[in-house]
Amino acid sequence: MVTTDALVLHAFDYRETSRIVRLVTRELGIVSAIARGARRPRSKFGAALDLFASGEAQLITTMGRDLHTLNAFETTKSRPALAESLDRFAAAAALAELLLRFAPEQEDPGLLDTVTDALDALTMAPKGAAEPVALGGAWCLVAELGFAPSLDECVACHAAIDSAASVTFQHRAGGVLCGNCARQAPGARTLPPAARDAIRGWLGRHASLPLDGPSLRAHQRLLREFLEEHLTDGGRPLRAVLAWERHEVDA
Repeated sequence: MVTTDALVLHAFDYRETSRIVRLVTRELGIVSAIARGARRPRSKFGAALDLFASGEAQLITTMGRDLHTLNAFETTKSRPALAESLDRFAAAAALAELLLRFAPEQEDPGLLDTVTDALDALTMAPKGAAEPVALGGAWCLVAELGFAPSLDECVACHAAIDSAASVTFQHRAGGVLCGNCARQAPGARTLPPAARDAIRGWLGRHASLPLDGPSLRAHQRLLREFLEEHLTDGGRPLRAVLAWERHEVDA
């Protein structure tokens, strides 16, 4: 039996009385577990397995099986505010999908801490201001997974690049390219200094400057394309990320 800090990323009903949950945990990474009897009126779980709730999970693990048993879940923090506006919920769902699709099934405390911080920040985000907060959380998760883009050094020749210059950014290469290397990189896009500053700030876990609608959409598209290049498995679309990108921000 393993007792570990955990956060609920996804949950769905199973048969008449149970639920299956997907958790990101401190000790085991991403796990799937069945909460037997969770749907019964007097279940010991109660409302503990709400989406995006943090708590202490008690798991009965079985070697060689992908589905474990959730023996108990004691909630330490629920986040109902994430469901109170569509922009916050869409952003939270995109962050959850990033972890569910790409996080390893092994110990990585940084992932739990990073997504917890991101969801807490989303909870406090004013209505209509969730996008930059979620972008920051997403880029921090990308970095935690080991795929942070290079922003100040050419990824091909390692030449330093002027921080005030517009640069060529290529997803496949993994970041920015100097002028010479950019000429040999088809399919690259231009990244203006302000956009590079924003990503650098998000990776450093600093609050971003206000961004207008077109800039936000450009950043969401850049993030999605980067994920599709480096992290997608089997070409399956990132449905929650796409829905978040297409979502119209609440006024």
